[in-house]
Amino acid sequence: MGENPAKNHYAQLNQGEENEMEIFGYKTQSCRRALCIAGSILSCGALLLLFYWKPEWDVWANCIRCSLEEADIVLLRTTDEFRIYSRKTVTWISVSALIKSRSDYPAAAEEDSIFSKAIVKPSLQVKSIQVQKIRYVWNIYAKQFQKVGALEDHHACSAIHAKFGSGLTCYEQNVRRVICGPNTIDVPVIPIWKLLIKEVLNPFYVFQLFSVCLWFAEDYMEYATAIIIMSLLSIFLTVYDLRQQSVKLHRLVESHNNIMVTVCRNKEGFQELESHHLVPGDMLVLKDSKTLLPCDAILISGQCIVNESMLTGESIPVTKTHLPQADNFKPWRMHCAEDYKKHVLFCGTEVIQTKADDRGFVKAVVLRTGFNTAKGDLVRSILYPKPMNFKLYRDALWFLMCLIAFAAIGMIYAVCVFALNGEEAGEVVKKALDVITIAVPPALPAALTTGIIYTQRRLKKKGIFCISPQRINMCGQLNLICFDKTGTLTEDGLDLWGLLPSERNCFQDIHSFPADHSLPWGPVFRAMAVCHSLIVWEGKIQGDPLDVKMFEATNWVIDDSSGHQIEGQGSTHATVVRPGPKASSAPVEGVTILHQFPFSSALQRMSVIAQEIGGEQQVFTKGAPEMVAMLCRAETVPSNFESKLLLYTAQGFRVIGLACKSLQAGKQSTDLTREEVESDLTFLGLLIMENRLKRETKPVLEELSAARIRSVMVTGDNIQTAVTVAKNAGMISPTNRVILVEANKIPGSFSASITWKPLEENKPEGYGSLEDDSQTERRIRLTLGSGQYHFAMSGQSYQIVAQHFRHLLPKKSSLVEEFQKLNYIVGMCGDGANDCGALKVAHAGISLSEQEASVASPFTSRTPSIACVPELIREGRAALVTSFCMFKYMALYSTIQYLGVLLLYWQLNSFGNYQFLFQDLAITTVIGVTMSFTGAYPKLVPYRPPSQLISPPLLLSVVLNILFSLSMQIFGFVVVQEQPWYSKTDIHSACLSVNNHMENSSSVSSLELHGMRDGALGLMDNGYKSYENTTVWLLSTINCLIVALVFSKGKPFRQPIYTNYVFIVVLIGQLGICLFLVFADIDDLYSKMDLVCTPTTWRISMVIMLAVTLAVSFLVEEAVIENRPLWLLLKKTFRYHSKSHYKTLQQVLEQDSAWPPLNETFFSDSVAISIQGNMGGHSNPTFDSNEDTL
Repeated sequence: MGENPAKNHYAQLNQGEENEMEIFGYKTQSCRRALCIAGSILSCGALLLLFYWKPEWDVWANCIRCSLEEADIVLLRTTDEFRIYSRKTVTWISVSALIKSRSDYPAAAEEDSIFSKAIVKPSLQVKSIQVQKIRYVWNIYAKQFQKVGALEDHHACSAIHAKFGSGLTCYEQNVRRVICGPNTIDVPVIPIWKLLIKEVLNPFYVFQLFSVCLWFAEDYMEYATAIIIMSLLSIFLTVYDLRQQSVKLHRLVESHNNIMVTVCRNKEGFQELESHHLVPGDMLVLKDSKTLLPCDAILISGQCIVNESMLTGESIPVTKTHLPQADNFKPWRMHCAEDYKKHVLFCGTEVIQTKADDRGFVKAVVLRTGFNTAKGDLVRSILYPKPMNFKLYRDALWFLMCLIAFAAIGMIYAVCVFALNGEEAGEVVKKALDVITIAVPPALPAALTTGIIYTQRRLKKKGIFCISPQRINMCGQLNLICFDKTGTLTEDGLDLWGLLPSERNCFQDIHSFPADHSLPWGPVFRAMAVCHSLIVWEGKIQGDPLDVKMFEATNWVIDDSSGHQIEGQGSTHATVVRPGPKASSAPVEGVTILHQFPFSSALQRMSVIAQEIGGEQQVFTKGAPEMVAMLCRAETVPSNFESKLLLYTAQGFRVIGLACKSLQAGKQSTDLTREEVESDLTFLGLLIMENRLKRETKPVLEELSAARIRSVMVTGDNIQTAVTVAKNAGMISPTNRVILVEANKIPGSFSASITWKPLEENKPEGYGSLEDDSQTERRIRLTLGSGQYHFAMSGQSYQIVAQHFRHLLPKKSSLVEEFQKLNYIVGMCGDGANDCGALKVAHAGISLSEQEASVASPFTSRTPSIACVPELIREGRAALVTSFCMFKYMALYSTIQYLGVLLLYWQLNSFGNYQFLFQDLAITTVIGVTMSFTGAYPKLVPYRPPSQLISPPLLLSVVLNILFSLSMQIFGFVVVQEQPWYSKTDIHSACLSVNNHMENSSSVSSLELHGMRDGALGLMDNGYKSYENTTVWLLSTINCLIVALVFSKGKPFRQPIYTNYVFIVVLIGQLGICLFLVFADIDDLYSKMDLVCTPTTWRISMVIMLAVTLAVSFLVEEAVIENRPLWLLLKKTFRYHSKSHYKTLQQVLEQDSAWPPLNETFFSDSVAISIQGNMGGHSNPTFDSNEDTL
């Protein structure tokens, strides 16, 4: 085979897509398999557990590399930074039962499809794998795995009509069904036992099991039982939560899995069948009744009105038109460009109304089935969320590794000490293993999650729901928030403000709304009455809010009768609008809307062909004013059009252009193309809509700005309107300048240009002379020099930049990803309407909609207001700081106990069971649960908490406190031996009440310590009692309380510690008990706790030692660790620079006197590289240059 296996061993799956993976081929080898089975048996299943945690090791151990063609096992690896491996078994699907009887295979529709290219002859089998619910089959000719369950993209528009227009034959459908699998989005409810096993096999719980077994072996029953109860509680809570999510998801999708549909069979006519039998290429016939779509489909005849709220979050009916029968060879999606969605009906959406054309039926070709559909994709994004790359979690692993290394040193020390003193081997092993459970606290993960759980609960009370709790800590690091404009920063609906009619190329007087007198009858009135895509649904007028407001202003009504006779066109389903009861008198009975060209975001307009009842046919167009003006005859457009438009957009109004023209009689509206209809129009005027800011928008943006968190607005609106809204909202301060970045394609060439010009305040008269005004330019330069500038860019420019200056995609989600590439921690806040992708991609996506579409968003706010953003950041910062406090505390608690035990090991002694129990349960567990109760500080400070555990202040804090504890314990251990009353042999020499004790205790020789924890007999001296033990244990126990107090920091990210009443009460209570144990001299209690009586002077000495430790520890924490100016000075001294890409760019650009370029144009072919270097600074790069994160 030579190099062949290695050559074809690797390929890429879903290249260029979000879920791109690398795939490697492997073949199972019997002898390796046998060795692995033997290893699993000999290791009592430990090897199997390792393989479960590391699937790649399983494959490498059991299999040998081979080409993908020969593989029976494939190993998949994600191409992101996580490189997560998964193992899949190759399965064979047999189609022999369907094909053997057929000589004419492949059929016409199958010739160039994956279905014929995947069947292996002569066995008539198909090789497949299933990855994240999607099935891939092996293409024999292309030698690669290809996705099935979707129509191939290479079909041209005409090919879709020709090949699939009359439906698949029954036989073709059967073959496709076997290869693609059923058309269901099946999310089974995961059985509880499966969830339990998965949870229990978590490495953390496996370590706990090891610890518990060891403790039982040492009769340390109480704590072992407590840990078992806590772990079981934790497991059951997690399993319950997962089960609830599983049930919720199952209910979300089950309704679409079995719907009765009508399909058209080639040569067999119409047939009713269950939707799970549908395959790509099937011909669906849509009835007039309401139907849920069970798949994605391309409309090929007729027209539909669909409710897409499941996908977009907006309950606005959307009009879908059929796919044109274009004769070119371009793939259909490229031919339709951005508007391809206008012809696609998406799975899970509801068809409200169908309008057949002259061919009689509304037909659609099944495009995608099952998990390949839009809804399937949404469900998969919930089932397989993008892993979080958060430094805290990576550092936590390093932290645990350090503790394990620490424990290893202690183990070696324990083995040496006990072995040299002739202890039994079993006892030595127990003592050595004990060190691991002391140094690595088994309660650490549980303690860390409590903080997140409490934060989640606090957020829930504030109406913010979270489906991805690990992202809460991420919110504490956010330093850039992208906001959608409409519905997020501004109110959802628009209010009609005014109408500026135009006659004989002059603007007339403005007509304000609400007006005393109604609009006069005329072309403008007709345009407002008919140029929309509104429908009557459930007794209400439904559609785009802008259309609704415009139509309501006319006081006309929509007549919802089903069919109307139109001259020369037979009966068809057309919308008729008539004057309502409140309408002013009109010379017509009504107007019929014959044909619609729906709004297209690429064309920025919509048109209708309408006919007055008994009158002539007319075209009405509305859209972006600049676009509408371009389609109008020049003589009908007022000369002051641009200045008037600027006047209103600069005030933040949404402006719509209106135009019309008459059609020649005798032409059928359905025969006209959009290009013919939308040409030589007459300009009618401007419709001015007001989009008010939400009340809370300005204060929230000001709060974020004060906290040095960047705000970016992402909107589909006019640039001038967007800039004005940004200024009104306080996103751009009055002293800041806005630079407009315009990119244009150069006609007749493949290159593009990019121009930078200042966007001046609206002064219509002087607008044209801006560039010549050197004073203005100098003023702008001064402002820019101080870094106070913002960039504004239109979507079209962004797209050209994407093609010619950067390889991006012009979507909100790609903008978010660009910011992430610059090392920003990005939040995205939107209403879930058209930003689902961005909400998923962002580090923290916050949806202001409770629609089904926003399910994929990690956070959902019940109140549709951006006030939830600072709230989430505050809670995130508090949760992050709490996590650090818990880490530090857990590290210190385990180290204090570890140091105490190692000191006592020197004398072959240790802590007693009740001593361990008191420290582990009464002190640490209670502190772990209550420490996280501290709430978030109400003010957002202009810097973020540290994002990593391994940062100098944090490490210094831990190291110094370890040294203080070590010093105090060694000091106590050594000094107690120097006391005049100290005796190594007589543990009662220090107290007068010796006689009371002598009866109950065995002789001092029991300090020989054989079977230290084994034969503990009631109140008998079990060998732990000694002056060193009492001293070290009391010091270390109260030291744990000191550390808890010192590490529980409040401001600036959390409320002061005294506001956490429960924690304060707990600390005081614990301190009271500890001091009682220090000063009390109750024989039974001391005997139970393995303590011995010491003189009062020594007890006071211990309290003084602890007071000194508290003072030093507190002083160091406040004066050094929490001293922000000191760390900033150190950073400056050592010339530390942030590694964040955006910070590096800021520093480069600040030193570049030519940045930002003004009134300059670059070309993609000449300066592609330098532009690419600079493009990173596109959105206000110096905004947060003063922020320093420790």
